[in-house]
Amino acid sequence: MTNKFIYTLAAAATLLPAAAMAQDAEVLPLSTEVGFIFNTFMFLVAGFLVFWMAAGFAMLEAGLVRSKNVTMQLTKNIALFAIAAIAYYVVGYNLMYPGDGWSMEGILGAFSMASLEPVGLAGAEPDLTYASVGSDFFFQLMFCATTASIVSGTLAERIKLWPFLAFVVVLTAFIYPIQASWKWGGGFLDGMGFLDFAGSTVVHSVGGWAALAGALILGPRLGKYTKEGRTVPFMGSNLPLATLGTFILWLGWFGFNGGSQLYMNTAGNVGDISRIFANTNTAAAGGAIAALILTQLLYKKVDLTMVLNGALAGLVSITAEPLTPTLGSATLIGMVGGVIVVFAVPFLDKLKIDDVVGAIPVHLMAGIWGTIAVVFTNTDANLMVQLTSIAVVGVFVFVVSAVFWFLLKATVGIRASEEDEIMGLDMAELGMEAYPEFSKG
Repeated sequence: MTNKFIYTLAAAATLLPAAAMAQDAEVLPLSTEVGFIFNTFMFLVAGFLVFWMAAGFAMLEAGLVRSKNVTMQLTKNIALFAIAAIAYYVVGYNLMYPGDGWSMEGILGAFSMASLEPVGLAGAEPDLTYASVGSDFFFQLMFCATTASIVSGTLAERIKLWPFLAFVVVLTAFIYPIQASWKWGGGFLDGMGFLDFAGSTVVHSVGGWAALAGALILGPRLGKYTKEGRTVPFMGSNLPLATLGTFILWLGWFGFNGGSQLYMNTAGNVGDISRIFANTNTAAAGGAIAALILTQLLYKKVDLTMVLNGALAGLVSITAEPLTPTLGSATLIGMVGGVIVVFAVPFLDKLKIDDVVGAIPVHLMAGIWGTIAVVFTNTDANLMVQLTSIAVVGVFVFVVSAVFWFLLKATVGIRASEEDEIMGLDMAELGMEAYPEFSKG
């Protein structure tokens, strides 16, 4: 094993001088096997960066909910990731990537469990132009789990644990993989020419649509909206945690967008990954700055939670196309995302749609914007195709999510009792507090 690794590095090293001496613009590719190794390595590194986003969501939500509901949010986030990992393995992965095994061509993938190559690739014939199945499965799973995390924050502080987790099973095993197969699995949206590089629609708006359906059926938290139409602000328990969560998400997004290049086997692909990193970063910065300035102008004081969500909205906005924009264009795309958040949060409150962490403005509305914005920098994009695809995914996810939320509500119930909500779900459902030293009894 050691000798094989040394030989691989030596093979890669022999290519570097040749590439350096090339006098034309042609990119010299790595050997097939070495390219396979580099692609696989990229998926693994990008995958664990996206996995770290699970910690970001947990910290962001823990910081933005009231202290009496923090343990519940942490429980939901660890549980939803674990459920996503199993559901995606059992059903989701092959449903999303059916290859030639569609149940309904271009619409519904294959119902079968995922499987990996044998140990040491013994007897296997892997596609050496791509990457290992294990690395691809690992990377794609992280996107699936991210979708479920989006729903968690919106419905915080009043949804019961087990009905929520039941919805996560359906979302990660069926809803997310089916619509993702339409684009990334070679389905009918991909055939139409729909462009969504890393998932402004396929991942983020899907989580947003599912969250919106849940919020409408679940209803707002007690006391959030008065009969006179006033919105009562509920302050988060720990803004340092929320800020930490945002920085973790910002970091993880480099794997989210960078890994979606899918290949790291040529100098051109590595250069593109670098470009994606830079554009992803500047879009987040643009979103944060837009929210920073806009809240100062509108409210005469900067709102930290808006700035945090502005950065996240910038990241969501650039996710549909992080490669083709210039740094300036990426900054502007991110800034529009930040502006969307600042106006969308009070707009939802006027409609009495209670989104605890602002996930609907960040992931749904900025996701729609980011998918439309592709047409401004990628000449292959068609506006009508982008709009049609947004609508198709939105209708499918919202309707199926709403049906399942209604079924849960009619059977086991989805909302905590008034007494439990007032007490806090930490004690009511879990019997433990996140901050017992500061309990008021």
